[in-house]
Amino acid sequence: MNDAVVSEEQLIQQLQWRYATKQFDAGKKIPAHLWQTLEDSLVLTPSSFGLQPWKFFVITDVPSREKLLQHSWGQRQVVDGSHLVVMAIKKDLGAADVDHYIEYIAEVRGVPVESLAGFSNQIKGFMNGPIDLTAWATRQVYIALGQFMLSAALLGVDTCPMEGFIPGQYDEILGLTPLGYSAVVLCPAGYRAATDKYATLPKVRYPKSDIVQHL
Repeated sequence: MNDAVVSEEQLIQQLQWRYATKQFDAGKKIPAHLWQTLEDSLVLTPSSFGLQPWKFFVITDVPSREKLLQHSWGQRQVVDGSHLVVMAIKKDLGAADVDHYIEYIAEVRGVPVESLAGFSNQIKGFMNGPIDLTAWATRQVYIALGQFMLSAALLGVDTCPMEGFIPGQYDEILGLTPLGYSAVVLCPAGYRAATDKYATLPKVRYPKSDIVQHL
């Protein structure tokens, strides 16, 4: 029995259709109901321990995005896309964040907080170990980026993952630092412009035999 929600052909077709959009049609906006679904896809992103060490800041105001343009290597996608998602990590992760998460699990699943003590200690032990928590949290955000881009492609929405920006300037302009967050990666979303020549270029990917190996 095949329980697939989309066919194999549909999945590959949309992944072939997707590309890092260089020019967005600034006059075409993502419908509100569709955007809510994309936000839900971000909420449903998996993370290590389920800790979700992130926040996704959505900017639609064009004047605000114009201020960010000079700190984005002049890449117009941040302004011309329908929505700009700034994916940020939570800074200074610690025991209080774990306690808050454990309490929320108890609330959602209707179990005593005490029953989750072992899980809580496991997470805290990991966080107190020889690990760079900033680098770890950053890797978690990239899971969200991938899920968001795939979800958008399945809905026929274009995206462009972007590391070409100055995080510190974004943090300052958007007021992220006082909130305890720091920008990691951007993902404008919207609809490709008819003039974007990159939309029709063949994808350049190594053959599967070169990058997938069965051991």
